[in-house]
Amino acid sequence: MEVKEDLYRLTLIVAQMGEAVITTTETVEKLAQKIDAIANALQTQGHHVQQQSYQIFALSDALQTLIDHQTESKKQVDKLIEALQDLIK
Repeated sequence: MEVKEDLYRLTLIVAQMGEAVITTTETVEKLAQKIDAIANALQTQGHHVQQQSYQIFALSDALQTLIDHQTESKKQVDKLIEALQDLIK
């Protein structure tokens, strides 16, 4: 009788261990899915940041071109003012 009880207890322990392993496996799978989702989100954000960097570079380049043109225009206006002042004198 004692052997049957020991066998029964061992069977219960093994069953509980099996349930624990299954639960742990499910938890690990859920965590893996969440990690994948986070990795995908980070990758998407990385692409957005890269696109924004390109846009900032393009805006900076356009701004520099505008400044260069404005500087040249100011020089031409200064020359025109100087020529007009020479005409007035």
